[in-house]
Formats: sequence, structure tokens, C-alpha cells
Amino acid sequence: MKEKRLLGTGVSNFKDLIEYNYYYFDKTKYIEDICKNRGKTLLFTRPRRFGKTLNMSTLKYFFSLEKAEENKKLFKNLYISNSEYFSEQGQYPVIFISMKDIKESTWENCFKEIKLLIRGIYSDFEYVRDILNKSELKEFDKVWLDGENADYKNSLKNLCKYLYKYYAKKIVLLIDEYDTAIVTANIETYFDIEVKEFFRGFYSSALKDNEYLHIGILTGILRVAKEGIFSGLNNLRVYDIFQDEFSSFFGLEEIEVEAALRYYEMEHKIEDVKKWYDGYKFGNSDVYNPWSILNYLENKKLESYWLGTSDNALIYDLLEKSDLDTFKDFEKLVEGKELEKMLDSSFNFNDFKKYPEGIWQLMVYGGYLRTKRKISQFEYTIDIPNYEIRTFFEKDFIKRFLKDTVTFNKSILVLLEGKIEKFEYELIQILKTSTSYFDFGQEEKLYHILFLGMLISLKNNYKVKSNLETGYGRTDILLIPFERNKAGFVFEFKVAKIEDELEEKAKEALKQIDEKEYDIYLKEEGIKNIYKIGMAFCGKKLKIKYEKKE
Repeated sequence: MKEKRLLGTGVSNFKDLIEYNYYYFDKTKYIEDICKNRGKTLLFTRPRRFGKTLNMSTLKYFFSLEKAEENKKLFKNLYISNSEYFSEQGQYPVIFISMKDIKESTWENCFKEIKLLIRGIYSDFEYVRDILNKSELKEFDKVWLDGENADYKNSLKNLCKYLYKYYAKKIVLLIDEYDTAIVTANIETYFDIEVKEFFRGFYSSALKDNEYLHIGILTGILRVAKEGIFSGLNNLRVYDIFQDEFSSFFGLEEIEVEAALRYYEMEHKIEDVKKWYDGYKFGNSDVYNPWSILNYLENKKLESYWLGTSDNALIYDLLEKSDLDTFKDFEKLVEGKELEKMLDSSFNFNDFKKYPEGIWQLMVYGGYLRTKRKISQFEYTIDIPNYEIRTFFEKDFIKRFLKDTVTFNKSILVLLEGKIEKFEYELIQILKTSTSYFDFGQEEKLYHILFLGMLISLKNNYKVKSNLETGYGRTDILLIPFERNKAGFVFEFKVAKIEDELEEKAKEALKQIDEKEYDIYLKEEGIKNIYKIGMAFCGKKLKIKYEKKE
């Protein structure tokens, strides 16, 4: 039996994938499409771990005139090798720069890493110094050796000029994950005038009116158009998740996933794989997450592989600071419902602070949500794309807002056992040790956080309902067991202005459950064991009063 090819999970160097004979999803048709494209600068935005770095590496080996004959062999039997545009192979000097690791907490450290990165690239092209005049040599060495007054802002354009002078050929400039440092600067709150001005000059000088440029290609997660980063760059063509062109350049189509499953004799798993990792919509293509598919093929376990907490910081920071309506919308998503939202690619980071709706833009571009259906020019229905992202949300949500999964699940377990005093104690411990998010004035959000926590933790055993019409009103939370012999729970919440009012407010909440007969829904469902729980909050303090009906 012929030995199967290994899976290059995590390998983002095209040459390594081919030379070590790893399984490869052939995306080289899009090299042909790039060569056909008349645009001088192309920007592709996709979620993380959708193959951006691998595709940029492929372009580097295709276009680069260094070791052109050696690199030509890498494309044997791939789509592009039979294209008329294969004549473009090995014809251009290539500058490849990746910003994906520039994730610093201060601008000083960020700029230090950028300088190291650029100096490394200059070192790769040290040989061009032989043909530079005295003035050019002086500027080259300032950057290369980190000299005084080195012009890092124009360093990429200047390097294009030096390479053009050396080869008498225009340059292919590849910039991978161009927005990583910009997003990090916003998360760490140092995206000020100095940072904005540097990146505007750094990118625009290299891509705008650069007579030495054959083509510039950038990848990133976001299109930060209004930040002024690409100010005046009229030749920029953007291919984001809404565009039909290049829609499956990043990610895997179902035919590719099915072929891989057949190759590894796992074709019978297609429905499970579809449920877990399909669901993304880029332009007119339905797309799977390639990182998750490779990990699944290797481990043969249906798990959530699309993790990385640092990349999720901005999402959860925005959710934490969001208004109540945004939080309620998030509840609907976790419940499996759709939202109707306006999505405009020309947003900026300052909008997130002013307009909470910006979080939906970020979540769609970042791959946390998908556009399911287009309603009008900028209006879409959005939802969670697949089971992997749902489990990811659930795990990270509890970790972020309710201390950790183990602690919160412990509190839910004692609740289900009818140990209400112990449940009260565990919740108080969670509030004590959690962030200042639970300060005074946030009690209504706390109610929604507890509801979401219960929704996530109890999804396999209980139907969790919020604001359900029952009896003579609407109860705050209702826990309805799937098995009738298990206990049901009715929760009513109250907010106390001062700590001394907690006892009275908890009694008031319990009384409201009785007077408005909120338990009638459970009775009609045939649930006999019912706990009525009145809860009162005041900052990080709470009090519970309860009754049990059998």
C-alpha cells in the first residue's frame, strides 16, 4: 500500500511543502488571475489562519528571479505550469515582508521591531551596494546599520529603487499581514498621530507613485481605509470577503475538502466536517477553514482548532465595553439566531469607541461571524458560521467574563443539585475574583452574562430561556430540563441601590415569581420539582432567596 503524504500543518513556506511532498491544495490558478489583473496594488483581506502567508510565499517563489530555474521545479504538475502566464515565473526581483509578528505593547517597542525587520531585508540585498552612488550608499547604510536619521518611512520605496537599478527590472512587493501592528496599536491604545503618520508614509511611499513597482500585493484581516494609511492610493484594488473575484483564493472549497478526505480515506466524515468547519461565505464561494481541516485530517478528532487568545483581545474588549443592546444581540447569536446588520468596509478604529455596532464589522472580517444573506447594499444577515466557532465562543466567553469554565461549571453543578446556598456562595466568589467589570452600574449586564453562562453550560441538558412570557408576565431566566424527572428553575433578578437593601430586594424578587405565577410554564411541561429563586445584586454583592416546590 502506497504511503500517504504527510500533512504540512503549520507549514507556511511553499518550497518546504513541495520539497517535502506534503499534501498541497493547489491554489496556483490565482497566480494566473493576479498576472491578468491590471491593478498595480492588490489588497486581500481574510481571517487569520486562512492561508494568507502560504499564498504569499507561493507568489514569492513564483515571481522571484533569484534561483528562478530551481524554483521553476516547485510548480511542476501544478495548475500554473500549464498556463500561458507561466512565462512570468522567475522574472522579477521580489521583496517579501511579513508584519505578522509585530505585536508590541508600546510604540517604542513596535518601532524597534519594525526597524529590525527592515534591516534584515536590507541585509538580504546587501549585494546591491556595489552599484549604488555615494548618496544612495549612505542612505542604504543608515537603514542597514541603524544609523542616525535613517529613513525607515521611505525604506521600502528606496529599496525598490536600488533593486531596479541593479537588475533593470521592476519589483514585486509582497507585504503579509500588513495590519497586525496597526490592530495591536489600537488594542494597546497607542495608535496616536505618530503611529498613524509612520504607517501612512511607510505603505503609501512604497505603493503610491512608485515608478519601480511592477505589482504590490498585501494581505491582512481588516481594511482600515479611513485610518488614512492608504491615503491617496488610487491604484489600490481591494478584494475583501464580499468580493466575488479571488473568493476562494484563501480557504478551501468543498470539492477540495472532499478530495482530501478521500485521499486519507475519511470521506465518510464529510457531514461532521461540514458541521464543524464549513460555513464561511467569501464572495460567491462557500469556504472551509483550512487550518481546521488540516488539523482534523492529522488528529482525526472533531475539535476546535481555531484558537489564539491574543488575536481575540479586541473582540472581547469591545464586547465588554459595549452597550446593553449589543450584549443582547450577542445572546441571540449564541442561541443560534441571525442578526440583521449594516456592514461597511470603510470603517475606522475610532468608530468602535463611538459606535458599538462596529464590533459586528470586526467579527465578520475576523471570521468569527459570517454573512449569510445580503438584504441591501450594505445590510446583511449574520450568524455564527459553524460548530467550531460556537464552541470557541462558549469557552472563551466564560473564561473572559465568569473567571473560568471549571469554576463556573462548579457553581452550575451545585445549583442543579439543589444546593442553593452553595450556589450563592460560588457566584459571590466569581464576582469577587473577576474583573472590575462587575462594578456598580453594571448589574443589568451581569444578569445577561449569567444568562449566557447558563445557556452555554446547560445546552445539553436544559432549555435556557430569557424574558419568556409565562403566567402574568415575563420571567428573567427559566431553566427547562429535557428530562421531566429533573428539577426546573425560575429566576427573577432585582438591583439594590445599597448593600443593606439586598435582603429585601431578593425577597421582592421571590414574591414576584409567586404573584405572577412564573412557574406555570414548567408545570405545563410536566416538571414537578421546581426551584423559585429571587436574586438581588449590588455591585459585586448578591443575595438569594428561594423556595422549592415538589
